[in-house]
Order: sequence, then structure tokens, then C-alpha cells
Amino acid sequence: MYADADIPTEIQHALTAFLDVQQVRLAAIGPELEEQVLAARDATSGGKRLRPSFCYWGFRAAGGDPKQPILKAAASLEMLHVSALVHDDVMDSSDVRRGAPAAHRRFEALQRARSAKTGNGGDPVGFGIGAAILLGDLCLIWADEMLHTSGFDAASLAAASKFFDAVRVEVTAGQYLDLVAQASGEADMDRALRVLRYKAATYTVERPLHIGAALGGGGQKLIDALSAYGLPLGEAFQLRDDLLGVFGDPALTGKPAGDDLREGKRTVLTAYAVEHASEVQLAEFDRLFGRADLDDDEIQLLREILQDSRAVQACEDLITDRTEDALDALDRAPIDDETSRKALADLAIAATARHL
Repeated sequence: MYADADIPTEIQHALTAFLDVQQVRLAAIGPELEEQVLAARDATSGGKRLRPSFCYWGFRAAGGDPKQPILKAAASLEMLHVSALVHDDVMDSSDVRRGAPAAHRRFEALQRARSAKTGNGGDPVGFGIGAAILLGDLCLIWADEMLHTSGFDAASLAAASKFFDAVRVEVTAGQYLDLVAQASGEADMDRALRVLRYKAATYTVERPLHIGAALGGGGQKLIDALSAYGLPLGEAFQLRDDLLGVFGDPALTGKPAGDDLREGKRTVLTAYAVEHASEVQLAEFDRLFGRADLDDDEIQLLREILQDSRAVQACEDLITDRTEDALDALDRAPIDDETSRKALADLAIAATARHL
């Protein structure tokens, strides 16, 4: 996909080097902190690296010189992403992330092992939640540090910082909207669309592009063009992710099938189903949706309601439409470097054409 850099590998190198420094730094405080660094290493060792990739190619689209320290700056967005994932898993009580125990479950298991060895100790569940919250906080702090120690000059960092600040506010706001939506127990298409934009579209695509473009010296015309490409693409990405959360293969998604149904995720997919389901389907949906103890047959029944109400097809149509809008905007964007334009087109397909 990438013409002149293996971005995921280089991002991993930047994260590893940064955490090497943090391990020494925290060891001076106490050996107990090694657990946090090891958890951060594992949490940053996988994933699709979409946010750093969009940042890198936003930088290149602005005419940025790849000899500059853009990869470390882009890696800060992966650290930010890990912070959000750790906190998200705590809020959702998720057991698994990327095929491994979620951070709070990891720390819970560590505390259980310690208690079993010593015969005493505090509540493992409470310890796991607290330790994971602190890990997420550390990663949020480290994301800021990675960007600001990346090596760019003060003017470039100042230009990028307003977008970096914006994305941290927006993703937190989107998380809260998502929390409110789940707690309400009601389908609300308007709120689902706002969650889609602020928890995903701005965070995954638009703002990473802006940060990269700002570091590369891009002007407002390019920033606006990247928004026209990034917002619809980010929405298409999250719509695909929502479908995968219900129908995806756990071997590919790294999470148990149907977890979003057990958690009661109020997405565009479920909002559409509630709006268009028959009375009988709606009664079954309300009875089952959001129950943590759903068995495989009940998960399958909910999937059938989502399909029969045409919610799945509606999301597929939205994915197609928004991806086309993004690619049309990319064609019109004032990008002189055709390598960057091609890479952004490839990323659009990679982000939205994942198989269920």
C-alpha cells in the first residue's frame, strides 16, 4: 500500500523506542510500575495503524519532507488510540481486546495471582479497573509527550497542537454521547449519527489528516479538502466497524461475536432496525438487546432482525455512498503529490472494505 515507507513497522519502532525510555523513567519510581509499561507495550503492539497512516499521508499531501520526524509524531496518535481503547473497555466491561484480555482483565488476573500467592490482598476486580484507568491516563499523557518531543520546530507543533487538542476533546465527547445513548435504553438516530462523527470520523480520519497536514505546512484550503475526504470516510469506517461488531469473525476482529449486542451499543445499525422493524420484531429486539447473558441462539435472532429490517443493507449503502463521497473529494483536493493521493485512495478502501 505504501510507496516509500512501511508505516506500520516504523510506527511500531517509534512506540517501542518511546516506551523503552518510559520504562527506565518509571523504574526510578518503583519496580511496581513495570506492569504498566508491559501492558502499554502489549496494547501498542497490534492494530491497523490507521490513524498514524492518515497523519503520515496528510503530512505528505501538504508537501512535507519524509526526512522530518513525522513517524514519531504520527505514532502519538496510536498512543492516543490505546488510551481510548483501554478506557472504552473499562466502560463496556469488555473481556477481550485484539484477541487478548482487555487491560482491566489483565490487571485483575495479576492481582488474583498475587493474592493466591500471598494469601491476602485487595479486590482483584477493583484493582483491575483502577489500574486500567491509570494505564489509559498514562497513554493519554504519553501521546502528548510523543508529539511534542517528536523533533518538529515550535511553529509546526503549534499549528498541529490545535488539531491534537481538538481530537482529544471530540473523542471524549463522543465517548460520553455513546455512554448516554446506552444508558438511555432508547434508539435515537440523531445521537447515533453524532456518536458516529465524534467518536469515530473526526478521531480516526479527519483530525489525523489535519495534524499531519499542519506539521507539513499545509494551508486552510488543503485542511478543508482533507475534511471533505476524511469525514465521510471516517463515518464509513465506523459503520463497517459496527457491522463487524455484530457479524464479524472473532478470529479477525479479536472480540467475541455479538459483543455489541450484549453491551447494548446504540449504533446507526440498531437505530435503523428499531425504526423499521415490525411490532413483533421490535418486541423481540427490546427483550434481548443489551442482555449480558445472551446465548448463541439469541444472538442469531437479533442478527436476523437486523437483516430482515434492512438495517444491514442500509448501513452497507451508507458505507458505499460515504466512501464514494470521500474519493470524489480526494479527486478534487489540491494535492500535487500523486503518491500521497494514491495512498489516501488505498487507505479509503482498506478502512471500509473489511470482510464480515
